[in-house]
Amino acid sequence: MSDSNCIYLLASNERLIGTASGVMTFSAEDLTDIPLIASYPLGLIDHANYRVGIVAEGDLPEQVDQGALCGLRTMLASVEDETTYTLLSSAAQIAIWHESFKFCPRCAAPLHAHSGELAKVCSSCAHRQYPRISPCIIVLVRKGDQCLLAHASKFAPGRYSALAGFIEAGESAEHAVVREVKEEVGITVKNLTYCFSQSWPFPHSFMLGYMAEYESGDITPDGEEILDADWFSASNLPVLPPKFTIARRLIDRFLVDIGETLPEDSTLFFAAE
Repeated sequence: MSDSNCIYLLASNERLIGTASGVMTFSAEDLTDIPLIASYPLGLIDHANYRVGIVAEGDLPEQVDQGALCGLRTMLASVEDETTYTLLSSAAQIAIWHESFKFCPRCAAPLHAHSGELAKVCSSCAHRQYPRISPCIIVLVRKGDQCLLAHASKFAPGRYSALAGFIEAGESAEHAVVREVKEEVGITVKNLTYCFSQSWPFPHSFMLGYMAEYESGDITPDGEEILDADWFSASNLPVLPPKFTIARRLIDRFLVDIGETLPEDSTLFFAAE
């Protein structure tokens, strides 16, 4: 059952419901005839209570043009402010978590949405399961007026970005930066500076953004995760990550630091200063 005081985002089979114009929102009245499998709080945003509702595939309000639905990256490309980004990122991660964690990790009994908090509770042993968050680092390495950008095997042709990787059990974020850079491109770095963070809903990463200075070594891509990497100046930047990414924010920070004017399609709502 929907709450009449809430605004709803909907998701089905891990997929948030929206179009190229952005995520779709619904009132409780819109959902009168739509059974919600589960509903989770997204919090108070711009003085409104938001929730994400989970529905069966194809079980959508009649105003939804299913032929116009698109993926999360396309929706994020239309985002113009940090509040909307946070809303989409949270809802998308919760939708994935809902589908991925259906049974208790302790006793294997079914999990059900908790009535009072963002969690699932076991119907047998009362164990609570919270949304998964995977901490990661992302780092832009500088060498004078150049920055190191890499082309990963999963990237679209021609796109380059900052280096990134998961933080392993027992290590600090700073250690992960040094390790990942060495593993992926073979160089050592120094003078790490933490800059900012971003929740990244692919599928549930929490990115900690760093700047680092080049110390020694020759760039040698690992050939698996990283296929190519090089030093780039402001005048010869390759195809960059989308404006809503923390990688683009780090690159913008670098450009500001060296006195360059930011591109028009820069990170509009993630200020680089």
